Amino acid sequence: MRVLFDCRYVRVGRHDGISRYSAELVRELAQLMPVEMLISDERQLAMLPDLPWHLISSQTAAGEPWVAREVNRLKPDVVFSPMQTMGSRGRRYRLVLTVHDLIYYRHRTPPRDLPWFVKLAWRLYHLSWWPQRMLLNGADAVVSVSSTTADLIAAHRLTRRPVHVVHNAAAAPSADAAAGALQRTAPAPGPDAPRVLVHMGQFAPYKNIDTLVRAMAELGPGYELQLMSRVSDAERTRLAALAPGARLVFRNGASDEEYEAALLSAHALVTTSWDEGFGIPVIEAMAVGTPVVASDIPIFSEVGGDAAVLVDPASPGDIARGIRSLEDADAWISASRAGVAQAAAFSWASSARALADVIRSLA
Repeated sequence: MRVLFDCRYVRVGRHDGISRYSAELVRELAQLMPVEMLISDERQLAMLPDLPWHLISSQTAAGEPWVAREVNRLKPDVVFSPMQTMGSRGRRYRLVLTVHDLIYYRHRTPPRDLPWFVKLAWRLYHLSWWPQRMLLNGADAVVSVSSTTADLIAAHRLTRRPVHVVHNAAAAPSADAAAGALQRTAPAPGPDAPRVLVHMGQFAPYKNIDTLVRAMAELGPGYELQLMSRVSDAERTRLAALAPGARLVFRNGASDEEYEAALLSAHALVTTSWDEGFGIPVIEAMAVGTPVVASDIPIFSEVGGDAAVLVDPASPGDIARGIRSLEDADAWISASRAGVAQAAAFSWASSARALADVIRSLA
C-alpha cells in the first residue's frame, strides 16, 4: 500500500496549528506504515521528518482543484490531506480530507497572511454550505480533529462520507517541564510580582481578546496578561485603550522555549474564544501543570474536561471570577494535577493510530 501525506500546509520557519498537525502526525504515522510526503517548497523539509518526498504545486495555486492530475502520476493507493480543500477531480486513489473547524462560517474574516485572491475565494467559500459539501463528498472518508467538530459536521449534513475523529494534540513539553508537572505549586505573588496570565492565539475577532482585556481591568494591578502572538502596532494600541491601567505585556511572538517558560511561571492560561476547532494551547498548558481558564463552549468541555475552569466569554466579570477562583493554593494545585491527567489523553501517537486505522480501512 502506497500512502501519500499532503504536507504542503507546513510553514517555513515556524509552525502554526495546521502546520504542526501535519508535521507531528506524519512523523508518528511513519512509525506505523510506510509514508511519503507531498510538499510544495523544499524549505518545508526543515520542519518535517526524514521521509521520502515529492514536490508538487502549492495548495494556493489556481490549479488546486485539478491537483489530482499531478498526484495520479505517483500512483498512490491512499492520500491523506490535513485540510478539506485538496482537489479531487480525476483522482485515481483513495482520498481522506480533514475538517479542523467551522469557525469561519460564523466569523468570516480570513487569515491575514493569505494572498488577496485566496482571501476573496475564502469569503465566497464560507457564504454557504454547498462548497464544503462538494469537497467533502469528493473524498472517501473525512477526518475531524475533535468530536465537537464531528458533531457539527453531522448537524449541518456536510458529507455522506464516514467521519472519523483524529484528535489534535500538543507538542511534547521539555523533559524538565514534564518531569516537574506534578510537583508544581501556585506561583506566589508579591508587591512587584503580579500573578501572570498567558494567552496564546492570533489576534482574530473570534478569539474574543477584547473581553479578556476588559476582565484585566476588573482584576486590577495584581494580575498581568502576557499576549504571546505577533500583533500589529494598531491592534496593540486599540487593546491597551480598552483597559487603561491594566497590565498588558505584548510578547509579539515567542519561541517554543519562551512560551514554555511563560507557562511555567503562570498563574493560568486564559482563552476566551467564541469558537475553536480544538484549542491546542489548553493541552500545552495542562501538560506542564498550568491551570486553564476557558470559555464555556463545547470544544473546551471536550478538550479541557473537568480540569478547566469554564467561564462565560461574554462577561468580563465572570472571566475575572474564574481567574480568582485559582487564588486558593489548594484549588490551584487541584486544577494543575487534573490538567496533567487530562492532557495525557491526547497524543500524536494515539492520533496516528486512529489515522492508520482509517487508511487501512480504505485500502
